[in-house]
Amino acid sequence: MHHLIANIVQQVGSIVIGKEPEIRLSLACLFAKGHILIEDLPGMGKTTLAQVLSKTLGLSYQRTQFTSDMLPSDVVGISIFDTDKNAFTLHKGPIFNQVVLADEINRASPKTQSALLEAMESAHVSIDGKTYALPEPFFVIATQNPLFHSGTYPLPESQLDRFTMRITLGFPSVEAEKRILANSNNREDINNLAACITVEQLMDIQKLIEGIHVSESILEYVIALCQISRKNIGNVNPLSPRAGKALLASAKAWAFMDDRDHVLPQDIQAVFEAVCEHRLDTTGTISTSNEMSAAKNILQQVDPTNPL
Repeated sequence: MHHLIANIVQQVGSIVIGKEPEIRLSLACLFAKGHILIEDLPGMGKTTLAQVLSKTLGLSYQRTQFTSDMLPSDVVGISIFDTDKNAFTLHKGPIFNQVVLADEINRASPKTQSALLEAMESAHVSIDGKTYALPEPFFVIATQNPLFHSGTYPLPESQLDRFTMRITLGFPSVEAEKRILANSNNREDINNLAACITVEQLMDIQKLIEGIHVSESILEYVIALCQISRKNIGNVNPLSPRAGKALLASAKAWAFMDDRDHVLPQDIQAVFEAVCEHRLDTTGTISTSNEMSAAKNILQQVDPTNPL
């Protein structure tokens, strides 16, 4: 399986240039059966990353542009009465795809944002009293602009908590930007991408990751990190047990991607900021490179060799 992962990272990196750490985090999130929020300025490659991931993984894909006038039914679908059949017929919304891109999610109203909650939590939706299962695997990629942009609504904490990870792509390096500017056929390159893996292989990877070994010392390390956040250091939101579960699942995926069958402290550290910063931060914005994030601050306070 390890060579498949290397091929996936290489192919996605051929389009999303110079962003291998972010690509690996996105894959770890998907392998951990999670959902990811990408926050960045417009034009930084958020939508491109979602498209390339879906093509490379051979998954059905649907992009939905969130706007202030969007209704929940525009996301999940609606039942319409068919006079010929004398019955209601379900018109499925974009949520019925394996990869769903909720583009600029914070431009929609909180009511529409919350339409994703049930789907992200339990992989099914309820429409007019009936429950419909979503396809497997199911992966939501949401993008949002920084909150200082006009026409945005902050995501409620309950919605943020449903995202396993939040990442930012950031500006490319000089060399990466040269390659980006020199390539005038980016759209054609994406359309020509072939799947590097089958859906069955992807689901096998997800099952294998569930079996990755987590020692008692690793569990104590995760608990210690969560407990530090609950001491209200730096005015942060405390990490819940759900956050701890998301952290462990992501770390197991990271270990698997490094071709190991057990989790090490560095796996926790590699995913900790992406998994926990949006749960810790009370401002709802990603920290700049010039200031220490709440997640990094917590990591520095816990010794993985003697966590409790």
